[in-house]
Amino acid sequence: MLSKKKYDRLGETVYQTTLTNGLKVLMVPKAGFHKTFAIMTTDYGAMDNEFVPRGQQKAVRFPDGIAHFLEHKLFEKKDHDAFDLFGKYGASANAFTGFTQTSYLFATTSHLKENLEILLDFVQDPYFTPATVNKEKGIIGQEIQMYDDDPGWQSYFGMIGHLYPKEPLHIDIAGTVDSIDQITTDDLYAAYNTFYHPSNMSLIVVGQLDPEETLAWITANQAGKTFAPNEPITRIPSPQAEPSDIVATTTRQLTVSRPKVSIGLRGFDTIPAGRAGLRYSVAVSLMFDLLFNDTSDNYLRLYDANVIDDSFGYDFQVQRGAHFAQLAGDTDQPEQFASELTAILTDAPAQLAAAKPQFDLVKREAVGRIVGAINSVEGIANQYDGPLFDEATIFDELAVLEQLSFDELLAAAHDFLAQSKQTVYTILP
Repeated sequence: MLSKKKYDRLGETVYQTTLTNGLKVLMVPKAGFHKTFAIMTTDYGAMDNEFVPRGQQKAVRFPDGIAHFLEHKLFEKKDHDAFDLFGKYGASANAFTGFTQTSYLFATTSHLKENLEILLDFVQDPYFTPATVNKEKGIIGQEIQMYDDDPGWQSYFGMIGHLYPKEPLHIDIAGTVDSIDQITTDDLYAAYNTFYHPSNMSLIVVGQLDPEETLAWITANQAGKTFAPNEPITRIPSPQAEPSDIVATTTRQLTVSRPKVSIGLRGFDTIPAGRAGLRYSVAVSLMFDLLFNDTSDNYLRLYDANVIDDSFGYDFQVQRGAHFAQLAGDTDQPEQFASELTAILTDAPAQLAAAKPQFDLVKREAVGRIVGAINSVEGIANQYDGPLFDEATIFDELAVLEQLSFDELLAAAHDFLAQSKQTVYTILP
């Protein structure tokens, strides 16, 4: 049964259902839009490298990078490549692997039915042979080497590695040249059969569409396929680092013209489950806006002192089983960059109290960014986090943000900062 959730003030409606095979389907029709965007996601990413394969009893540790490798290989079939099929029907397609999810997507202005069927069919029809797997090792190996030479990528994963020294989060999503060399066709099928069951996946379609008609296409496609019975997935938890395990600071040299500094903060507090976790995430993100956005006193002072420039940015991420913040940028004063930002974070309670008059303005700016994303079919689809926040959509996030009080922000900020550990990762020329 197709359920509807209306957001009357926004003029938006989310249509949602779960098929008999377990696939979650969300649709958001956008009147007046010519483009339609679809994204199919499995709750499986680079962190999930140890699990009990479907049909087996014992846990297996799989090579690092297998989720990303699998993403690459799914496009290639025995007698064609899925990219060519999308091109035939005027769609642009792509895919990406994250820490906890892998997604396959397309955008089109025509032939929605055909492109949806291509997406469902190529994701649900794996084809791996030793020859094609070995060929892909060379391609992904070159990609890994390219990222090895990317100072921004090295800065980010260097910071992550110091925050999560014992967990798979610190491992590059693509793995290493040595780790992907160990991947076999059996490994790929084991990972695929475990995590690519429809019950572990979602399909979101946003844009020019008729919900009933689109659902009929999807349902007919799925009815013509046979899937194994749904089984619970057993992921093996990794060893958890203690606050004392966090590496405080590291400096390395690479071929860069200017120093790069990345400050990471790992939260050791417990994030509430469901929608309460979304409120926490929104509150902590807004805390960083208050402290560091480009209208804040801190930003303007450091910018005028040439400690930061337009390369400066910050981000707060909540993943399944992990949450952390990054503040990073290029600077000619790396030591002062680190000391100034560290001092602001240490003094955050007083800094936030002083910034209270700016709270409503900063919140309105954040609301504006979300409203802007709602005018993008990709923005709506990519903001869906599935089971992380109890199936919340971007429209739910907007409601949480608008209702957020300054006291809630202070409480979430205290929980995160009081139980966080910091690392500083510096790259020098």
